[in-house]
Amino acid sequence: MSTTVPTASFLPNGRVITSEDTGYDSARAVWNGMIDQRPAVIARCTDAEDVAAALAYARTQSLPVSVRGGGHNVSGTAVREGSLVVDLSPMRSVEVDAGRRRVRAAGGAILGDVDRASQAHGLATPFGVYSQTGVAGLTLGGGLGWLRRAYGASCDNLVAADLVTASGERVRASETENPELLWGLRGGGGGLGVVTSFEFRAYPVGPDVTLALVFHPWKDAADALRNYREWNESASDDVSSFAVVWHAPAIDDIPVEYHHQPVVTYAAVHSGDPAEARADLAPLRDFGTPIADLSDVTSYVEVQKLFDEDYPAHVMRYYWTSVYLTGLDDEAIDTLRELNEACPSHHSTLDIWQLGGAFARVGADETAFGDRSAPYLLGVEANWEDAADDEANIAWARKVRQAMERFSTGAEYLNFPGFYESGERTLRTTFGGNYDRLAALRKAYDPTGLFDSAAHIPA
Repeated sequence: MSTTVPTASFLPNGRVITSEDTGYDSARAVWNGMIDQRPAVIARCTDAEDVAAALAYARTQSLPVSVRGGGHNVSGTAVREGSLVVDLSPMRSVEVDAGRRRVRAAGGAILGDVDRASQAHGLATPFGVYSQTGVAGLTLGGGLGWLRRAYGASCDNLVAADLVTASGERVRASETENPELLWGLRGGGGGLGVVTSFEFRAYPVGPDVTLALVFHPWKDAADALRNYREWNESASDDVSSFAVVWHAPAIDDIPVEYHHQPVVTYAAVHSGDPAEARADLAPLRDFGTPIADLSDVTSYVEVQKLFDEDYPAHVMRYYWTSVYLTGLDDEAIDTLRELNEACPSHHSTLDIWQLGGAFARVGADETAFGDRSAPYLLGVEANWEDAADDEANIAWARKVRQAMERFSTGAEYLNFPGFYESGERTLRTTFGGNYDRLAALRKAYDPTGLFDSAAHIPA
């Protein structure tokens, strides 16, 4: 493809970056250190006017378009080889309407931006569990975090959005304006335009919440996971939790003999009445003889940053995949234990996300996100440091995904999609009965396939 490299900015207010410019390499870098794509042009936008101009340039130059919000996208689709990147990273404003309990976040905002602004008013919106995650990508892919069982997914709480379509038209989606478009933005994976602002519901949360963080030795792994399964059957909706099968980090709070050794960890946040938190979390706090119990009452903002140090940007290499589990029977538990013991990196984790609660009370066709019936999501995180270990770690993650398939619904969480190796099959399986409805939206809003990528239903 022949592309004319711009000799002057085509953006009214932002900055155009090409491979000839200082800062190109840092501008094309995303959070996942193994993504090494060289886009043709990076359009660093400051407002919707810039976004429309960038898309107009892409159309005239026949350039494919990728969109970068917070840049945390693990699969790397935010930057594509030879594409024009609509980079929203300068657009990080957050506005809070405390009276209406509404939060408006620009398309490049990250979770930490929203958490700080909303907590100043005693409010929070259900987002993820890592403060550097982009609001845009998280929401368009669904959005699971510490408030999922109390208040649902991020996409469930999206009440309106402003976007620029492939044709350059500025459109608002809400329950009264283009409601079908809003439906598609609620977990449909994107590809319907560039969302320049999101408006969310917010809820009274904090400033403090109760954290349970308990590490168990490997000899007790099977019993710990069975205890987690039994507790989950009657757990309060005020609690959202994980059971993490991994290797203990080398931190002072964990005895040195357990560093980088296999462990099972309970990580749970109670966002409700503090007086009820101790009893609701007791089955996790009181089980067995842990090697460390770091549970505490802490601020919601700090909880949102709990895992930040474990996931440094640009340094580590990441390959994440996922599968929804129909249960956690003894055979599944034994399989997870065997797979953890075979893991080539002590940074990697097998995260058993507790679902249910408010998240599960949304019907399969109420949002594009789809079916919510699975009791657990298994997040398979291969995390490592050296490029020489790429093959071994990716192979391990794929082996886990394949081995756990027999315990699953077959669907994936599209924020943990691997590299979309299975293409359209992944999208059809995951969206299920919503696939054709999403495909119709793609044809309506991007008929020429300007935003085509492996992450989107074909236009």
